[in-house]
Amino acid sequence: MNPGPKKPVRVRLAPSPTGSLHIGTARTALFNWLFARQNNGKFILRLEDTDKERSEKKFEKEILEGLKWLGLDWDEGPILNQEGYLGEFSPYRQSERIEVYKKYLQKLLDEKKAYYCYCTKDELEAERQDMIVEGLSPKYNGHCRHPDNPKAGREPQVIRFVTSETKIEFTDLVRGKVVFDGSLLGDQVIAKNLITPLYNFAVVIDDEEMRVSHVIRGEDHLSNTPKQILMQKALDFETPVYAHLPLILAADRSKLSKRYAETSLLDYREKGYLPGALLNFIALLGWHPKGDEEVMNPSQMTEKFDVKKVQKSGAVFNPEKLTWLNSQHIKNLSSQELFKLLSPELKEKNIIAEKEFVLKLIEVEKSRLKTLKDFIPQTDFFFELPNYEAKLLRWKDETLPEIETSLLKSLRAVEKINAKEFTAKSIKEALESIVDSTSRGQIYWPLRVALSGKKASPDPAEIGSIIGKEETEKRIKIALEKVTNTRENYYDQSS
Repeated sequence: MNPGPKKPVRVRLAPSPTGSLHIGTARTALFNWLFARQNNGKFILRLEDTDKERSEKKFEKEILEGLKWLGLDWDEGPILNQEGYLGEFSPYRQSERIEVYKKYLQKLLDEKKAYYCYCTKDELEAERQDMIVEGLSPKYNGHCRHPDNPKAGREPQVIRFVTSETKIEFTDLVRGKVVFDGSLLGDQVIAKNLITPLYNFAVVIDDEEMRVSHVIRGEDHLSNTPKQILMQKALDFETPVYAHLPLILAADRSKLSKRYAETSLLDYREKGYLPGALLNFIALLGWHPKGDEEVMNPSQMTEKFDVKKVQKSGAVFNPEKLTWLNSQHIKNLSSQELFKLLSPELKEKNIIAEKEFVLKLIEVEKSRLKTLKDFIPQTDFFFELPNYEAKLLRWKDETLPEIETSLLKSLRAVEKINAKEFTAKSIKEALESIVDSTSRGQIYWPLRVALSGKKASPDPAEIGSIIGKEETEKRIKIALEKVTNTRENYYDQSS
């Protein structure tokens, strides 16, 4: 039998604008986006903003900006018509779809598949406590469902859905066969009134109206799935395919701390992380491609991603891994690309330098950068030699006379090089000519410190080639002066 045409892939991200875009939501966005891209499908953005008290425009703007920064573009929605939205389409908003929900709520009420509940919060809490005392799973007992309900003359409190006490079974792309017992659910509240729908109801209507084929979301929504499936059946809707992603855990497999769980994606941008590195990192939270390859760009992730290979167990958040991936992505950028990314901060810090000079610094420092924020602290000495203590010049247990001898050898070596030929190669050759029986460290360490004023810095030949012959000689002489001025008290074994 011919199964008919394959249903087009349509997935969605449905965040609530009640907080910033965080790691968990970003991972859900990425997995949906990858699934859509590899199946020539559509990625839909829908803002679930019916919670009027907690939803804020600033969070909506931050969510959109974060997705755009990550490059996770959505494929449809109302045409851009308001200032401030990023992308060709603005997202769908539940707050703009109240009449749609009202229509379906009324349909369920007319068909006796939903009803008004008149029970107050105090009555429901008392009922809940009684069930707990009796050792029962607390759920609503359904007495407002009956036509002769004595409370019917009161003010309606909510609208409840008539929950079938049946087995709910579905196949999850991540977890396989999942079964729930409908008799444990009770009649669910689906709206406060006809114009105030709640999450589990609104999401069912939206997924049907937007023809969502696959729902890929966090496992914290797993318990919502049977409730939504029952509503889909009551409304004669088609049930989408579900995939529930594992929780993100701390290194000790405990709940992820607020420090990371509630950190906005845009905060990572401010800390100097690249969007590609962050995407790479969150892709590996619960999924891994075949083989040992870990550094991937979006194109490679799209090619390799398989939602069926997402793990069931929790995914460990490792901040060190994120920083390592960021350093790898920085290394893969061209110097011109890095210059473009670094320019705004150079301008902000009032660092004025020729582009060619900065490009030279990038070439030297790129392999040492963990984040973009490392660049200025690691290159500030190129612009101005910091004041350092003379003891930093000491290699192991060298004496002051030995340090002085080493620096003088280096000075004489670089003085012989023509200024026009003052390259890293020529400097290195000059230094190698004086490294014989003397260890390399005794020559290279004090010279590197003399040129950088820092404990950690690039090779002195690289530094010298960038700052030039005149500045190189000047800095060596400053180091020699420091040694002379501290000759009497420098050699202190306790320092």
